[in-house]
Amino acid sequence: MADSIKKNILTHEGLQELEAELEDLKVNRRKDIAQKLKEARAQGDLSENAEYDAAKDEQRDIEARIEEIEKILKNVEVVSAEDVDDTKINIGCHIKIHDYEYDEDLEFSIVGSTQANSLHGKISNESPLGSALIGHEVGDEVEVEMGESVNKYKVLEINK
Repeated sequence: MADSIKKNILTHEGLQELEAELEDLKVNRRKDIAQKLKEARAQGDLSENAEYDAAKDEQRDIEARIEEIEKILKNVEVVSAEDVDDTKINIGCHIKIHDYEYDEDLEFSIVGSTQANSLHGKISNESPLGSALIGHEVGDEVEVEMGESVNKYKVLEINK
């Protein structure tokens, strides 16, 4: 049964970011929300107190995020830059590919799904593009099914 538990794959940078966020939530955000609740309670009747309701909602969100991060960290596998073979695409690599459909070059990093953020150039190893690229080398052409269509890419660079 233990083998069926999915590992949360993170780069060292991703692990540090999550640990810092957890520390901030536990130390700073909890203190802030406790103060907001105290101030809202001081206003009297809680049944029609919008500040109190908002603070309780925020407290619920903070506690949920703390629980989520702790769950991720319980089953984390860290991929270090030294472990990355920069001749093949893998988690932790920064890559440059050419998109034939749009005739443009794209650059991003391949990261574990918990660290993915396409707006910051980090795509998941579990995404259609990420999983299709894993294991390929510079010069390889890769076809990726994207719903109804198939997109074609060429691997240009792989860096740690």
